[in-house]
Amino acid sequence: MRNYSILKLVAVIVVIAVCAFLAFNEVKNNNIRTGIDIRGGVYAILEPDIDKTSLSAEEIDKGLESAKTILGKRLDAKNIFDRSINIDSVNDRIIIEIPWAAGETNFNPQDQLNELGKTALLTFQEVDKSKIDENGNYLPTGRIVLQGTQVKDANPAPYEEKGGWVVVLELDQSGVESFAEATGRLIGEPIAIFMDDQFISAPIVSQKIDGGNAIITGQADASEAAELAATIRSGSLPFRLVATKVDSISPQLGTGAMNVAVKAGIIGFCLICLFILLVYRLPGLIASIGLFGLAVLTILSVAWTKISVTLPGIGGIILALGMGVDANCVIYERIKEELREGKTLRAAVDQGFHRAFTAVVDSNVTTLITAVVLYVFGSGPIKGFAMTLGIGVTISFITAITATKLMLQGVTGIGAFKNKWLYGVK
Repeated sequence: MRNYSILKLVAVIVVIAVCAFLAFNEVKNNNIRTGIDIRGGVYAILEPDIDKTSLSAEEIDKGLESAKTILGKRLDAKNIFDRSINIDSVNDRIIIEIPWAAGETNFNPQDQLNELGKTALLTFQEVDKSKIDENGNYLPTGRIVLQGTQVKDANPAPYEEKGGWVVVLELDQSGVESFAEATGRLIGEPIAIFMDDQFISAPIVSQKIDGGNAIITGQADASEAAELAATIRSGSLPFRLVATKVDSISPQLGTGAMNVAVKAGIIGFCLICLFILLVYRLPGLIASIGLFGLAVLTILSVAWTKISVTLPGIGGIILALGMGVDANCVIYERIKEELREGKTLRAAVDQGFHRAFTAVVDSNVTTLITAVVLYVFGSGPIKGFAMTLGIGVTISFITAITATKLMLQGVTGIGAFKNKWLYGVK
């Protein structure tokens, strides 16, 4: 039993150590995307590639509003919340600002702009076999069978027949009708799929498709299929956007401000650890290890999800650490109460976690509700704050209820750690 207790303790510490190593590498390799306020970013002017004389001012304004909404959705899908998208109605263009990508060493604004994904219209077109480029790909003919506005949903899926991945499209009623007519007429012929004028694939029609679904083949892997599906889901732009000006943006506050915020967070973390060590003693040490695990797991989550971290986002991470401290304090006070009533150490630990569970859940759920409301109704850095807060609070709950509990149960099985004084009880 004693060996099993030590094993649980060591296992949790090893997991936290591995996560700390991974988080250190993410920070060292500059894989955490920082916001415009910290590192700067890209400024671009996007103009519609249309003949403005053929459209009324109202139609152009409506198209620009639609384009703004869709660009926002695509940036949301990439977890880029620190951005600015504005319509210049006087000049009929969109002005956009987005942060640098993580890991950039040589600045290339155009590469950053490309992170928006393919910004033009998805189309299925009939082909002209005499019109191919130097790579053997079909060229657009303009004979459109189906377009992105007729797609209700898009999801990646494995292609069991030939292996690889495809994007499965669910069509609206108008799309079902036009696609059924075209596939019934073009059996044995290819239908080329384009995003703007970029060729994606040209599957051969084997039979009439009237079930309301279509697939895009030719995806190299799951990641490529997921990216294309996200682009299609976010909507099709009403016209192609051309970047007429792309430039860099200087940081509003700079890395110095981030360093100050990070330093303040580290100092605060150390003071918190000192406080809980003095008040709760051995459980305080366990809580400090758990809080360290919370910090590194949050860093990993931010790095892997590519969220653009702004100063408000750092504030969300620090606030989540505070929630972790609160959960541990509630649990440990319950354990002390159980020990004062004369229960054994193991029983006190089990009962303490059991009786504190409801209070911990309530406090975390209320904070998560706040984060969700901020994310839904907020914009820009507020969404980034809500995202980091939500991630941090979720991890805080998991570490407090699982990792801290496992470590505390581990030390209670070791004879040298059974003295009640070590748990803050005389």
